[in-house]
Amino acid sequence: MPTAVSSERSTATVGANGLKVALRTAFNERRGAMEPIVYQPIGVIRSPYQTRAGMPIQVSGARGIRGTIMVYPEYGDGLKDLNGFSHIILLYHFHRTHDKALVVTPFLDDQPRGVFATRSPNHPNAIGLSTVRLLGIEDLRLSIEDVDILDGTPLLDIKPYVPAFDHRNPERVGWLEDAQQKAGQQRADKRFQ
Repeated sequence: MPTAVSSERSTATVGANGLKVALRTAFNERRGAMEPIVYQPIGVIRSPYQTRAGMPIQVSGARGIRGTIMVYPEYGDGLKDLNGFSHIILLYHFHRTHDKALVVTPFLDDQPRGVFATRSPNHPNAIGLSTVRLLGIEDLRLSIEDVDILDGTPLLDIKPYVPAFDHRNPERVGWLEDAQQKAGQQRADKRFQ
């Protein structure tokens, strides 16, 4: 691929591919200068699910399922005032996900989909997100409900759910338009083991 523009022909070649090359070069330069991103768990999520197979795939299928969060002592002060919220958002690491794929066949469909259009655990960064009910806090232990998370999952962060900030009324939900109704009954199988 030409690196300098020396004629109309090479200008066209660079024009067609130049943006991709420029973006790739900028990304690679940025990546080289960027510090590695490292997260430390702030606690661990306990739930009744020992394996993925058979567990709910979304919170809508986990209504009434209880679990706990054990926050590590060094993060205990961060729980101040959290008990004023009925729901919390959990960000966690999919610790049993080892495969990464840009195209997956999700639980609610039989067609391959781009991973960013799914809730598959096989994203390039294995980060999960669930909104759960906060039942109570005792010392470093949070009692939660509507849990769709594997037992022993490392917790990365907790944020309060605030309807005025977090609730949206989307105009479209892509390929999930018809499939979203099945999420409450759908259970995980072994496809993302």
